[in-house]
Amino acid sequence: MKDTILIVDDEAGVRSALSGVFRDEGYAVEAVDSGEACLDRVTRDAYDVIVLDIWLPGMDGLATLQRLKERRVDAEIVMISGHGSIESAVRAIKLGAFDFVEKPLSLEKTVLVVRNALRQRRLEAENRALRAHVDRRLTMIGESYVMAQLREQVAMAAPTNGRVLIYGDNGTGKELVARSIHALSRRRNGPFVEVNCAAIPEELIESELFGHVKGAFTGAVSDRRGKFEAADGGTLFLDEIADMSLKTQAKVLRALQEQVVERVGGTTSVRVDVRVLAATNKDLTAEIRGGRFREDLYFRLNVIPIFVPPLRDREEDIPRLAEHFMAELAREYGRRNKALDAAAMAGLRAYPWPGNVRELRNVIERLMIMAPGDTITASDLAFLERAGVAATDPYTSEKGFLPLQEARGQFERDYILRVLAAQQGNISRTADVLGVERSNLYRKMRAFGIAPARRAEGDGEKSIESINNP
Repeated sequence: MKDTILIVDDEAGVRSALSGVFRDEGYAVEAVDSGEACLDRVTRDAYDVIVLDIWLPGMDGLATLQRLKERRVDAEIVMISGHGSIESAVRAIKLGAFDFVEKPLSLEKTVLVVRNALRQRRLEAENRALRAHVDRRLTMIGESYVMAQLREQVAMAAPTNGRVLIYGDNGTGKELVARSIHALSRRRNGPFVEVNCAAIPEELIESELFGHVKGAFTGAVSDRRGKFEAADGGTLFLDEIADMSLKTQAKVLRALQEQVVERVGGTTSVRVDVRVLAATNKDLTAEIRGGRFREDLYFRLNVIPIFVPPLRDREEDIPRLAEHFMAELAREYGRRNKALDAAAMAGLRAYPWPGNVRELRNVIERLMIMAPGDTITASDLAFLERAGVAATDPYTSEKGFLPLQEARGQFERDYILRVLAAQQGNISRTADVLGVERSNLYRKMRAFGIAPARRAEGDGEKSIESINNP
Protein backbone atom coordinates (compact mmCIF):
# COMPACT_ATOMS: atom_id res chain seq x y z
CA MET A 1 0.00 0.00 0.00
CA LYS A 2 1.35 3.42 -1.01
CA ASP A 3 2.09 6.17 1.51
CA THR A 4 -0.36 9.07 1.06
CA ILE A 5 0.49 12.78 0.96
CA LEU A 6 -1.86 15.78 1.04
CA ILE A 7 -0.46 19.08 -0.34
CA VAL A 8 -2.09 22.29 0.92
CA ASP A 9 -0.99 25.40 -1.02
CA ASP A 10 -2.86 28.26 -2.72
CA GLU A 11 -0.37 28.42 -5.63
CA ALA A 12 -1.34 26.08 -8.45
CA GLY A 13 2.27 25.87 -9.69
CA VAL A 14 3.53 24.68 -6.29
CA ARG A 15 0.72 22.08 -6.04
CA SER A 16 1.53 20.80 -9.52
CA ALA A 17 5.32 20.65 -9.00
CA LEU A 18 5.12 18.90 -5.64
CA SER A 19 2.44 16.48 -6.82
CA GLY A 20 4.57 15.45 -9.80
CA VAL A 21 7.72 14.95 -7.73
CA PHE A 22 6.00 12.91 -5.01
CA ARG A 23 4.19 10.72 -7.56
CA ASP A 24 7.55 10.05 -9.21
CA GLU A 25 8.77 8.89 -5.78
CA GLY A 26 5.93 6.35 -5.64
CA TYR A 27 3.56 8.14 -3.27
CA ALA A 28 -0.21 8.62 -3.62
CA VAL A 29 -0.79 12.40 -3.77
CA GLU A 30 -3.77 14.74 -3.42
CA ALA A 31 -3.77 18.54 -3.32
CA VAL A 32 -6.09 21.31 -2.07
CA ASP A 33 -5.79 25.12 -2.08
CA SER A 34 -6.92 26.21 1.41
CA GLY A 35 -6.90 25.35 5.10
CA GLU A 36 -10.67 24.89 5.09
CA ALA A 37 -10.40 22.38 2.24
CA CYS A 38 -7.64 20.57 4.12
CA LEU A 39 -9.81 20.18 7.24
CA ASP A 40 -12.69 18.95 5.11
CA ARG A 41 -10.50 16.42 3.29
CA VAL A 42 -8.99 14.88 6.46
CA THR A 43 -12.47 14.13 7.78
CA ARG A 44 -13.02 11.84 4.78
CA ASP A 45 -9.58 10.37 4.08
CA ALA A 46 -6.46 9.45 6.06
CA TYR A 47 -3.02 10.75 5.08
CA ASP A 48 0.47 9.85 6.22
CA VAL A 49 1.99 13.31 5.60
CA ILE A 50 0.42 16.75 5.10
CA VAL A 51 2.59 19.39 3.36
CA LEU A 52 1.03 22.65 4.57
CA ASP A 53 1.76 26.22 3.42
CA ILE A 54 1.73 28.89 6.15
CA TRP A 55 0.40 31.71 3.95
CA LEU A 56 -3.10 30.71 2.83
CA PRO A 57 -6.23 32.75 2.05
CA GLY A 58 -8.79 32.63 4.85
CA MET A 59 -7.50 30.29 7.55
CA ASP A 60 -3.71 30.43 7.50
CA GLY A 61 -1.40 27.44 7.84
CA LEU A 62 -0.63 27.85 11.54
CA ALA A 63 -4.33 28.04 12.42
CA THR A 64 -4.93 24.98 10.22
CA LEU A 65 -2.09 23.15 11.97
CA GLN A 66 -3.62 23.96 15.35
CA ARG A 67 -7.03 22.63 14.24
CA LEU A 68 -5.43 19.44 12.90
CA LYS A 69 -3.73 18.84 16.24
CA GLU A 70 -6.92 19.59 18.18
CA ARG A 71 -8.73 16.99 16.07
CA ARG A 72 -5.87 14.51 16.68
CA VAL A 73 -5.34 13.96 12.97
CA ASP A 74 -2.88 11.07 12.68
CA ALA A 75 -0.42 12.49 10.13
CA GLU A 76 3.04 14.05 10.15
CA ILE A 77 2.84 17.72 9.10
CA VAL A 78 5.57 19.52 7.15
CA MET A 79 5.20 23.34 6.99
CA ILE A 80 6.34 25.40 3.97
CA SER A 81 6.45 29.17 3.49
CA GLY A 82 7.77 31.80 1.13
CA HIS A 83 7.80 34.34 3.93
CA GLY A 84 9.49 32.19 6.53
CA SER A 85 10.86 33.51 9.77
CA ILE A 86 12.47 31.95 12.79
CA GLU A 87 9.41 32.94 14.84
CA SER A 88 7.02 31.13 12.45
CA ALA A 89 9.21 28.04 12.35
CA VAL A 90 9.47 27.86 16.14
CA ARG A 91 5.72 28.31 16.56
CA ALA A 92 5.00 25.60 13.97
CA ILE A 93 7.30 23.12 15.72
CA LYS A 94 5.75 23.97 19.11
CA LEU A 95 2.31 23.30 17.64
CA GLY A 96 3.49 19.84 16.59
CA ALA A 97 4.81 20.18 13.04
CA PHE A 98 7.46 17.65 12.03
CA ASP A 99 9.66 20.16 10.13
CA PHE A 100 9.70 23.52 8.32
CA VAL A 101 10.87 24.13 4.72
CA GLU A 102 11.34 27.61 3.20
CA LYS A 103 10.37 28.72 -0.31
CA PRO A 104 11.66 28.86 -2.95
CA LEU A 105 11.45 25.13 -2.41
CA SER A 106 14.34 22.81 -3.09
CA LEU A 107 12.44 19.79 -4.40
CA GLU A 108 15.28 17.49 -3.34
CA LYS A 109 15.22 18.87 0.23
CA THR A 110 11.42 18.71 0.39
CA VAL A 111 11.41 15.06 -0.71
CA LEU A 112 14.07 14.28 1.94
CA VAL A 113 12.03 15.98 4.70
CA VAL A 114 8.87 14.08 3.68
CA ARG A 115 10.82 10.82 3.56
CA ASN A 116 12.08 11.48 7.10
CA ALA A 117 8.54 12.30 8.24
CA LEU A 118 7.30 8.98 6.85
CA ARG A 119 10.14 7.14 8.57
CA GLN A 120 9.25 8.84 11.87
CA ARG A 121 5.61 7.86 11.40
CA ARG A 122 6.53 4.21 10.80
CA LEU A 123 8.77 4.16 13.89
CA GLU A 124 5.97 5.60 16.03
CA ALA A 125 3.53 3.00 14.65
CA GLU A 126 5.98 0.20 15.43
CA ASN A 127 6.51 1.60 18.92
CA ARG A 128 2.74 1.69 19.55
CA ALA A 129 2.42 -1.88 18.31
CA LEU A 130 5.28 -3.05 20.54
CA ARG A 131 3.81 -1.26 23.55
CA ALA A 132 0.41 -2.81 22.87
CA HIS A 133 2.06 -6.22 22.61
CA VAL A 134 3.94 -5.68 25.88
CA ASP A 135 0.78 -4.40 27.60
CA ARG A 136 -1.11 -7.53 26.50
CA ARG A 137 1.67 -9.74 27.84
CA LEU A 138 1.75 -7.85 31.15
CA THR A 139 -1.97 -8.35 31.76
CA MET A 140 -2.68 -10.45 34.83
CA ILE A 141 -5.76 -12.38 33.78
CA GLY A 142 -8.38 -13.44 36.32
CA GLU A 143 -11.15 -12.11 38.55
CA SER A 144 -10.83 -14.59 41.43
CA TYR A 145 -10.32 -13.35 44.98
CA VAL A 146 -6.67 -14.39 45.04
CA MET A 147 -5.99 -12.54 41.76
CA ALA A 148 -7.76 -9.41 42.99
CA GLN A 149 -5.55 -9.61 46.08
CA LEU A 150 -2.42 -10.07 43.95
CA ARG A 151 -3.24 -7.06 41.76
CA GLU A 152 -3.84 -4.98 44.88
CA GLN A 153 -0.46 -5.98 46.34
CA VAL A 154 1.28 -5.13 43.04
CA ALA A 155 -0.44 -1.74 42.88
CA MET A 156 0.64 -0.91 46.44
CA ALA A 157 4.23 -2.13 46.03
CA ALA A 158 4.95 -0.72 42.56
CA PRO A 159 5.21 3.06 43.24
CA THR A 160 7.72 2.53 46.05
CA ASN A 161 11.42 1.66 45.96
CA GLY A 162 10.94 -1.23 48.39
CA ARG A 163 12.53 -4.56 47.50
CA VAL A 164 9.99 -7.27 46.69
CA LEU A 165 10.30 -11.02 47.20
CA ILE A 166 7.94 -12.89 44.87
CA TYR A 167 7.36 -16.52 45.69
CA GLY A 168 5.15 -19.28 44.33
CA ASP A 169 5.24 -22.52 42.38
CA ASN A 170 6.91 -22.88 38.98
CA GLY A 171 4.79 -21.55 36.13
CA THR A 172 2.55 -19.31 38.23
CA GLY A 173 3.76 -16.07 36.61
CA LYS A 174 6.35 -14.63 38.99
CA GLU A 175 8.19 -12.90 36.12
CA LEU A 176 4.89 -11.36 34.97
CA VAL A 177 4.38 -9.95 38.48
CA ALA A 178 7.93 -8.52 38.47
CA ARG A 179 7.42 -6.87 35.07
CA SER A 180 4.07 -5.47 36.20
CA ILE A 181 5.68 -3.94 39.28
CA HIS A 182 8.34 -2.31 37.08
CA ALA A 183 5.77 -1.07 34.53
CA LEU A 184 3.73 0.62 37.30
CA SER A 185 6.76 2.05 39.12
CA ARG A 186 8.50 5.42 38.89
CA ARG A 187 11.35 3.54 37.18
CA ARG A 188 9.22 2.37 34.26
CA ASN A 189 11.25 4.45 31.79
CA GLY A 190 14.45 2.82 33.03
CA PRO A 191 15.69 -0.66 32.08
CA PHE A 192 14.19 -3.92 33.34
CA VAL A 193 17.01 -6.46 33.56
CA GLU A 194 16.33 -10.12 34.33
CA VAL A 195 18.84 -12.67 35.64
CA ASN A 196 17.88 -16.34 35.97
CA CYS A 197 20.20 -17.42 38.77
CA ALA A 198 19.47 -21.11 38.13
CA ALA A 199 20.47 -20.94 34.46
CA ILE A 200 23.95 -19.44 34.91
CA PRO A 201 26.89 -21.65 36.01
CA GLU A 202 28.23 -20.82 39.46
CA GLU A 203 31.64 -19.80 38.10
CA LEU A 204 30.02 -17.20 35.81
CA ILE A 205 27.24 -15.78 37.99
CA GLU A 206 29.45 -13.13 39.65
CA SER A 207 30.69 -11.89 36.28
CA GLU A 208 27.10 -11.82 35.02
CA LEU A 209 25.88 -9.78 37.97
CA PHE A 210 28.84 -7.48 38.65
CA GLY A 211 30.81 -7.48 35.37
CA HIS A 212 34.52 -8.07 34.96
CA VAL A 213 37.69 -6.35 33.81
CA LYS A 214 39.87 -7.48 30.96
CA GLY A 215 42.09 -10.42 31.96
CA ALA A 216 40.13 -11.24 35.13
CA PHE A 217 39.84 -14.86 33.98
CA THR A 218 40.35 -16.96 30.87
CA GLY A 219 38.08 -15.60 28.17
CA ALA A 220 37.74 -12.11 29.67
CA VAL A 221 39.11 -10.37 26.57
CA SER A 222 37.60 -6.98 27.40
CA ASP A 223 35.90 -5.07 30.20
CA ARG A 224 32.22 -5.91 30.60
CA ARG A 225 29.40 -4.30 32.57
CA GLY A 226 27.34 -6.54 34.83
CA LYS A 227 23.58 -6.70 35.24
CA PHE A 228 23.62 -4.35 38.24
CA GLU A 229 25.22 -1.63 36.11
CA ALA A 230 22.94 -2.41 33.16
CA ALA A 231 19.91 -1.93 35.43
CA ASP A 232 21.12 1.44 36.77
CA GLY A 233 18.10 3.74 37.11
CA GLY A 234 15.74 0.80 36.62
CA THR A 235 14.87 -2.61 38.03
CA LEU A 236 16.92 -5.78 38.43
CA PHE A 237 14.91 -9.02 38.66
CA LEU A 238 16.77 -11.92 40.28
CA ASP A 239 14.77 -15.02 39.36
CA GLU A 240 15.33 -18.29 41.25
CA ILE A 241 17.34 -16.44 43.89
CA ALA A 242 17.59 -19.57 46.07
CA ASP A 243 19.86 -21.22 43.48
CA MET A 244 22.60 -18.63 44.02
CA SER A 245 25.76 -19.77 45.84
CA LEU A 246 26.48 -18.48 49.35
CA LYS A 247 29.58 -16.65 48.07
CA THR A 248 27.55 -14.76 45.47
CA GLN A 249 24.79 -14.10 48.02
CA ALA A 250 27.34 -12.25 50.16
CA LYS A 251 28.27 -9.97 47.26
CA VAL A 252 24.62 -9.34 46.39
CA LEU A 253 23.98 -8.43 50.03
CA ARG A 254 26.77 -5.82 49.88
CA ALA A 255 25.38 -4.40 46.64
CA LEU A 256 21.93 -4.08 48.25
CA GLN A 257 23.30 -2.47 51.40
CA GLU A 258 25.65 0.01 49.76
CA GLN A 259 24.31 0.31 46.19
CA VAL A 260 27.91 -0.26 45.08
CA VAL A 261 29.35 -3.03 42.92
CA GLU A 262 32.89 -4.06 42.07
CA ARG A 263 33.71 -5.86 38.83
CA VAL A 264 35.42 -9.25 39.02
CA GLY A 265 39.18 -8.64 38.89
CA GLY A 266 38.72 -4.92 39.40
CA THR A 267 39.55 -2.59 42.27
CA THR A 268 37.19 0.32 41.51
CA SER A 269 33.74 0.53 43.05
CA VAL A 270 30.85 1.59 40.83
CA ARG A 271 27.80 3.23 42.40
CA VAL A 272 24.42 2.06 41.06
CA ASP A 273 20.80 3.06 41.62
CA VAL A 274 18.87 -0.20 41.26
CA ARG A 275 15.62 -1.54 42.64
CA VAL A 276 15.92 -5.29 43.18
CA LEU A 277 13.01 -7.71 42.83
CA ALA A 278 13.65 -11.39 43.58
CA ALA A 279 11.66 -14.56 43.04
CA THR A 280 11.83 -18.16 44.19
CA ASN A 281 9.78 -21.35 44.16
CA LYS A 282 11.52 -22.61 47.30
CA ASP A 283 10.77 -22.11 50.99
CA LEU A 284 13.59 -19.73 51.92
CA THR A 285 13.10 -20.25 55.65
CA ALA A 286 13.77 -23.97 55.08
CA GLU A 287 16.78 -23.06 52.93
CA ILE A 288 18.09 -20.87 55.77
CA ARG A 289 17.68 -23.70 58.29
CA GLY A 290 19.57 -25.98 55.89
CA GLY A 291 22.44 -23.49 55.64
CA ARG A 292 21.86 -22.88 51.93
CA PHE A 293 20.61 -19.29 52.10
CA ARG A 294 21.83 -16.31 54.09
CA GLU A 295 19.35 -15.06 56.66
CA ASP A 296 20.61 -11.46 56.37
CA LEU A 297 20.03 -11.51 52.60
CA TYR A 298 16.54 -12.93 53.14
CA PHE A 299 15.63 -10.01 55.40
CA ARG A 300 17.08 -7.54 52.87
CA LEU A 301 15.01 -9.01 50.04
CA ASN A 302 11.81 -9.76 51.95
CA VAL A 303 10.74 -6.14 52.48
CA ILE A 304 7.50 -6.69 50.55
CA PRO A 305 6.57 -10.38 50.17
CA ILE A 306 4.14 -11.22 47.36
CA PHE A 307 2.72 -14.71 46.93
CA VAL A 308 1.63 -15.75 43.42
CA PRO A 309 -1.15 -18.36 43.81
CA PRO A 310 -1.05 -21.68 41.95
CA LEU A 311 -3.68 -22.27 39.29
CA ARG A 312 -5.40 -24.90 41.47
CA ASP A 313 -6.34 -22.07 43.87
CA ARG A 314 -7.98 -20.00 41.12
CA GLU A 315 -9.99 -22.56 39.19
CA GLU A 316 -12.63 -19.96 38.31
CA ASP A 317 -10.00 -18.06 36.27
CA ILE A 318 -9.27 -21.00 33.94
CA PRO A 319 -11.99 -20.16 31.32
CA ARG A 320 -10.80 -16.55 31.06
CA LEU A 321 -7.15 -17.60 30.82
CA ALA A 322 -7.94 -20.20 28.18
CA GLU A 323 -9.80 -17.62 26.06
CA HIS A 324 -6.96 -15.13 26.48
CA PHE A 325 -4.31 -17.63 25.35
CA MET A 326 -6.53 -18.78 22.49
CA ALA A 327 -6.88 -15.21 21.16
CA GLU A 328 -3.17 -14.49 21.67
CA LEU A 329 -2.09 -17.63 19.80
CA ALA A 330 -4.63 -17.01 17.02
CA ARG A 331 -2.97 -13.63 16.40
CA GLU A 332 0.50 -15.14 16.62
CA TYR A 333 -0.21 -17.94 14.15
CA GLY A 334 -2.55 -15.96 11.90
CA ARG A 335 -5.34 -18.49 12.47
CA ARG A 336 -9.01 -18.27 13.33
CA ASN A 337 -9.87 -18.48 17.00
CA LYS A 338 -11.30 -21.77 18.29
CA ALA A 339 -13.99 -22.38 20.87
CA LEU A 340 -14.04 -24.78 23.82
CA ASP A 341 -17.30 -26.66 24.30
CA ALA A 342 -18.78 -27.06 27.80
CA ALA A 343 -17.31 -30.54 28.36
CA ALA A 344 -13.83 -29.43 27.29
CA MET A 345 -13.99 -26.41 29.60
CA ALA A 346 -15.11 -28.64 32.47
CA GLY A 347 -12.13 -30.90 31.74
CA LEU A 348 -9.74 -27.96 31.93
CA ARG A 349 -11.24 -26.88 35.25
CA ALA A 350 -11.04 -30.39 36.70
CA TYR A 351 -7.37 -30.89 35.85
CA PRO A 352 -5.04 -29.90 38.76
CA TRP A 353 -2.42 -28.08 36.60
CA PRO A 354 0.88 -29.01 38.27
CA GLY A 355 2.66 -26.76 35.76
CA ASN A 356 0.25 -23.90 36.54
CA VAL A 357 -0.43 -21.10 34.03
CA ARG A 358 2.58 -22.01 31.91
CA GLU A 359 1.22 -25.54 31.45
CA LEU A 360 -2.24 -24.19 30.58
CA ARG A 361 -0.78 -21.98 27.86
CA ASN A 362 1.18 -24.91 26.44
CA VAL A 363 -1.98 -27.04 26.39
CA ILE A 364 -3.96 -24.31 24.61
CA GLU A 365 -1.13 -23.94 22.06
CA ARG A 366 -1.22 -27.70 21.41
CA LEU A 367 -5.00 -27.58 20.96
CA MET A 368 -4.77 -24.62 18.58
CA ILE A 369 -2.31 -26.53 16.40
CA MET A 370 -3.52 -30.12 16.66
CA ALA A 371 -7.28 -30.09 17.38
CA PRO A 372 -9.32 -30.49 14.16
CA GLY A 373 -12.18 -28.11 13.44
CA ASP A 374 -13.13 -24.85 15.11
CA THR A 375 -14.51 -26.40 18.32
CA ILE A 376 -12.38 -28.16 20.94
CA THR A 377 -14.14 -31.09 22.62
CA ALA A 378 -13.42 -33.23 25.67
CA SER A 379 -11.94 -35.96 23.46
CA ASP A 380 -9.24 -33.48 22.36
CA LEU A 381 -8.11 -33.33 26.01
CA ALA A 382 -7.54 -37.07 26.41
CA PHE A 383 -3.79 -36.50 26.58
CA LEU A 384 -4.26 -34.70 29.94
CA GLU A 385 -5.75 -37.86 31.47
CA ARG A 386 -2.90 -39.94 30.07
CA ALA A 387 -0.44 -37.50 31.67
CA GLY A 388 -1.56 -38.87 35.04
CA VAL A 389 -3.65 -36.68 37.27
CA ALA A 390 -2.70 -38.69 40.35
CA ALA A 391 0.94 -37.72 39.93
CA THR A 392 0.16 -34.04 40.52
CA ASP A 393 -0.12 -34.19 44.29
CA PRO A 394 0.79 -30.72 45.67
CA TYR A 395 2.48 -32.41 48.63
CA THR A 396 5.15 -34.08 46.52
CA SER A 397 8.19 -32.74 44.70
CA GLU A 398 10.72 -34.11 42.23
CA LYS A 399 12.55 -35.64 45.20
CA GLY A 400 9.45 -37.36 46.60
CA PHE A 401 7.15 -36.42 49.46
CA LEU A 402 7.61 -33.05 51.14
CA PRO A 403 8.85 -32.92 54.75
CA LEU A 404 5.93 -32.82 57.20
CA GLN A 405 6.51 -29.17 58.17
CA GLU A 406 6.51 -28.00 54.53
CA ALA A 407 3.43 -30.09 53.69
CA ARG A 408 1.60 -28.69 56.72
CA GLY A 409 2.48 -25.14 55.70
CA GLN A 410 1.38 -25.81 52.10
CA PHE A 411 -1.98 -27.13 53.30
CA GLU A 412 -2.59 -24.25 55.73
CA ARG A 413 -1.77 -21.62 53.12
CA ASP A 414 -3.98 -23.24 50.45
CA TYR A 415 -6.83 -23.78 52.90
CA ILE A 416 -6.78 -20.20 54.20
CA LEU A 417 -6.80 -18.90 50.62
CA ARG A 418 -9.78 -21.11 49.71
CA VAL A 419 -11.81 -20.02 52.74
CA LEU A 420 -10.91 -16.35 52.15
CA ALA A 421 -12.09 -16.68 48.55
CA ALA A 422 -15.35 -18.31 49.68
CA GLN A 423 -15.92 -15.47 52.18
CA GLN A 424 -15.05 -12.77 49.58
CA GLY A 425 -12.01 -11.71 51.60
CA ASN A 426 -13.97 -10.94 54.79
CA ILE A 427 -11.53 -11.58 57.65
CA SER A 428 -14.10 -11.90 60.43
CA ARG A 429 -16.20 -14.49 58.61
CA THR A 430 -13.06 -16.38 57.54
CA ALA A 431 -11.85 -16.52 61.15
CA ASP A 432 -15.28 -17.82 62.26
CA VAL A 433 -15.25 -20.54 59.59
CA LEU A 434 -11.70 -21.57 60.52
CA GLY A 435 -12.48 -21.46 64.24
CA VAL A 436 -9.57 -19.17 65.12
CA GLU A 437 -9.18 -15.71 66.60
CA ARG A 438 -8.98 -12.95 64.03
CA SER A 439 -5.59 -11.79 65.36
CA ASN A 440 -4.30 -15.35 65.01
CA LEU A 441 -5.58 -15.47 61.41
CA TYR A 442 -3.75 -12.22 60.63
CA ARG A 443 -0.53 -13.69 62.00
CA LYS A 444 -0.97 -16.79 59.84
CA MET A 445 -1.66 -14.66 56.76
CA ARG A 446 1.44 -12.55 57.35
CA ALA A 447 3.53 -15.70 57.75
CA PHE A 448 2.28 -17.01 54.39
CA GLY A 449 2.55 -13.62 52.63
CA ILE A 450 -1.25 -13.30 52.25
CA ALA A 451 -2.20 -9.64 52.44
CA PRO A 452 -5.82 -8.76 53.31
CA ALA A 453 -7.74 -6.99 50.57
CA ARG A 454 -8.66 -3.34 51.01
CA ARG A 455 -12.07 -2.96 52.58
CA ALA A 456 -14.72 -0.34 51.99
CA GLU A 457 -15.05 2.22 54.77
CA GLY A 458 -17.53 1.34 57.43
CA ASP A 459 -17.53 -2.44 57.04
CA GLY A 460 -16.51 -2.87 60.66
CA GLU A 461 -13.15 -4.55 60.00
CA LYS A 462 -10.06 -3.39 61.84
CA SER A 463 -6.77 -2.95 60.05
CA ILE A 464 -3.75 -5.12 60.77
CA GLU A 465 -2.06 -2.13 62.38
CA SER A 466 -4.97 -1.52 64.77
CA ILE A 467 -4.97 -5.16 65.83
CA ASN A 468 -1.22 -5.21 66.35
CA ASN A 469 -1.25 -1.86 68.10
CA PRO A 470 -4.50 -1.62 70.08
